[in-house]
Amino acid sequence: MNFDLTDEQAMIQKTIREFANEVVAPGAIDRDRSKEFPVDIFKQLADLGMMGLPFPEKYGGAGADTISFAIVTEELSRACASTGITYSAHISLGGAPLHLFGTEAQKEQYLTPICTGESFGAFGLTEANAGSDAGGTQTTAKEDGDEYVINGSKVFITNASYAKHLAITAVTGNENGQKEISAIIVPTDAKGFTVLNNYEKMGLNASNTTELVLDQVRVPKENLLGKKGHGFRQFLVTLDGGRIGIAAMAVGIAQAAFERALSYSKERKQFGKTLSEFQITQFKLADMALKIELARNMVYKAAWLKDQGRSFTKEASMSKLYASEIAMEAADQAIQIHGGYGYMKEYEVERYLRDAKLLEIGEGTSEVQRMVIARQIGC
Repeated sequence: MNFDLTDEQAMIQKTIREFANEVVAPGAIDRDRSKEFPVDIFKQLADLGMMGLPFPEKYGGAGADTISFAIVTEELSRACASTGITYSAHISLGGAPLHLFGTEAQKEQYLTPICTGESFGAFGLTEANAGSDAGGTQTTAKEDGDEYVINGSKVFITNASYAKHLAITAVTGNENGQKEISAIIVPTDAKGFTVLNNYEKMGLNASNTTELVLDQVRVPKENLLGKKGHGFRQFLVTLDGGRIGIAAMAVGIAQAAFERALSYSKERKQFGKTLSEFQITQFKLADMALKIELARNMVYKAAWLKDQGRSFTKEASMSKLYASEIAMEAADQAIQIHGGYGYMKEYEVERYLRDAKLLEIGEGTSEVQRMVIARQIGC
């Protein structure tokens, strides 16, 4: 086995780490307070060729691999998790379904603007009564001539305010008492389509989290993504890839918390010693470093399996579950090492804890991940 990054992966890591340190990190505290979406940052990422990173060059992408996507997501999240989740959702939820299931015409029309940064990627899955139970989808798409007429609503949708189009899941029929769920591409400027950006969140404040309302929205049948009735299978595949992104985000947040705690422990003195000279602090930092290294290796393995065209469902769930939980743990320990200052916003570590919590919830809760893993190991 070779654990070295390829030359291309190393170059991407170097480029994005410098960009994250110089461009993304300096405004992270202010964005968290103002909740300002980082439009300019993503314009620069588009100029760097990062917005379509893992997609084919013929659609404006860079043709890179999933490990490279994980590297970029980790580095952005280390600097600003709001930027990291925006990027991860843009690629794994917005672009990936189009790339995996779209026709050639759909890819040219809808994937290309995502790759070039003209549109942000988004995916309309979650509903008020259909979160972990995505099969409980109530949004409907009824056939009317050559069109689908869509009615319903979606909640907690990332990036929709800045997306020109997105795929949504809807019930298109009923077969043997089972809902037939399909995915349909819907332009966000369609008549009857409303995007609401009213959420007050615990963390990830500079990311765009919205509610979608669809009232008699009409789209042509050619906007069906993949096969009719295959929407449920499609979003399961989509979420497998998305979990690699969430796991990479978690590693980035955990790394940031570790770095802050290590730096502070070398500066802060108590009882005539720096905190880093006390064994109890050393053990906390050693445990953080150990768990971050393990989580990163899990992310890379899941990404590598995906790139090899092999099954990666179990590994994606494992990496997402473990990385999200150690991100919370690392952030919590970083606050503890900072003591009272860790509770203050200017020291940033409290933001890591607020941002990390969503990673135990989004794209399948920790409980759902354990269900997935249990099925994969034959329970």
